[in-house]
Amino acid sequence: MTSAQPLDVEPTPLALLLLGRESDPASERGVDCPGDLPAPSDPDLVARARAAKEALGDRVFVLGHHYQRDEVIQFADVTGDSFKLARDAAARPEAEFIVFCGVHFMAESADILTSDDQRVILPDLAAGCSMADMATAEQVAEAWDVLTEAGVAGDTVPVSYMNSSADIKAFTGRHGGTICTSSNARRALTWAFEQAGENGKVLFLPDQHLGRNTAVRDLGLSLDDCVVYNPHRPGGGLTVEQLRRAKMILWRGHCSVHGRFTLDSVNEVRERIPGVNVLVHPECRYEVVAAADQVGSTEHIIATLDAAPEGSKWAVGTELNLVRRLANRYAGQGKEIVFLDRTVCFCSTMNRIDLPHLVWSLESLAAGRVLNRIEVDRATEHDAKLALERMLALP
Repeated sequence: MTSAQPLDVEPTPLALLLLGRESDPASERGVDCPGDLPAPSDPDLVARARAAKEALGDRVFVLGHHYQRDEVIQFADVTGDSFKLARDAAARPEAEFIVFCGVHFMAESADILTSDDQRVILPDLAAGCSMADMATAEQVAEAWDVLTEAGVAGDTVPVSYMNSSADIKAFTGRHGGTICTSSNARRALTWAFEQAGENGKVLFLPDQHLGRNTAVRDLGLSLDDCVVYNPHRPGGGLTVEQLRRAKMILWRGHCSVHGRFTLDSVNEVRERIPGVNVLVHPECRYEVVAAADQVGSTEHIIATLDAAPEGSKWAVGTELNLVRRLANRYAGQGKEIVFLDRTVCFCSTMNRIDLPHLVWSLESLAAGRVLNRIEVDRATEHDAKLALERMLALP
């Protein structure tokens, strides 16, 4: 194979929304940008972005998440997953401006880890995260009250996924818990159970699938050891006995991208492409992960495909922008890489960071206007940093 192969996906009526041209004021951080955005049809967008970035020089550091559009990724100084990018930002204290081409919780983490002199910019404030929004500070505080009334809060250690708001990270820090990524979730859960003691349990926020997959597949717990806390039902929809018996209390949250992959997706691609290797992210449902050949974080997926032999075939269950980029990257090496599902599955809010928003952000900074700055208040930052530092100290 010498050229990129089509990913064989079919657009759905939802695809236009997923491309980031609509908004939902009830669930997103914001929907408006002050000033006028450049037109997407402007043929000079690339040149304008390049000129503004060159004018800013070392004053600006552009971070690009793996799920970003190619039109944006081309201007990123570094690419990576959310925590890697936040750490990269902290490692560049000379950069006055951090332009984070990702989503809101990622920019919050960057603000927490960078110095007070640095300013973090999110090109579109509507670039939120549906998973992070599934656990609010009020809901989690109420859940802790439920655990307290059930007599189990004292034996429970919270572990929050990096894909959570600063408020949730702060809650985790205040209650002796830690943050985890999809790469170190096993280490984080092992540590948490050690802290909780013999009869202890973990409250895992906000992605139930990563928590369940890690507990059952990596730590050897059973599915019966896991219960799902639903914040929209009284008492989380659980009895006191269920809470006392559980080892893993999973928040009822999920990734809207990874959660759409099904066992049918796996079976269909195996029938369509004989000899295909199925590689999925641990945010996928348990039955999908159980049926896959390999499971791992975004960085693991990239490393696996990089090391894959020529002629191998892969169906990848993660965000479409990344899968398409990897398919193009390795086509010349004779690797066939397809998207696990047959329908379009962009990260809808990530796709709001497009080239017009990036140009608008960079040109505004070059003109001396700091817009869409992400700031975490001091108290929240302090408690959230406690949880992040516990993660950094994991063995």
